[in-house]
Amino acid sequence: MGANVGKGPRGYMAEINVTPFVDVMLVLLIIFMVTAPMLTQGMDVDLPKTRSVRTLPAGSDHLVLSVNKDGSIFLDEYGVPFEDLRQHLQSLVVAQKKQLYLRADKDVAYGVVVKVMGEIKSVGIEKLGIVAEQSDDNKTYQSP
Repeated sequence: MGANVGKGPRGYMAEINVTPFVDVMLVLLIIFMVTAPMLTQGMDVDLPKTRSVRTLPAGSDHLVLSVNKDGSIFLDEYGVPFEDLRQHLQSLVVAQKKQLYLRADKDVAYGVVVKVMGEIKSVGIEKLGIVAEQSDDNKTYQSP
């Protein structure tokens, strides 16, 4: 017995076939699961390299403060003027009790990084993670 679609004794069929809907949703879910890890967070920063590096934790319990080569500052992917940095850190990091990580381009002047770290410390953030890349070489460090 097939579906009755005419004006017979039972009338029109009032049920919706959800199988195509479920199929489309599963395909979209798979596409999202494949593309989500490929998305990058924040701005493009040429990080310094070091020997021992841990990966950033996944989740939304942290924010990344990036300092680009030209000295511009970004909190996650949003640009923040240095004058407003303290206010943004207070409302987004301290008030929400999030962990803060600092990503600074390797060509940024040391004074700029210290200035940003001073603002971070003045807000009351005691724990600050520094982001770097894994070094490719296995050479031992030799002091000059």
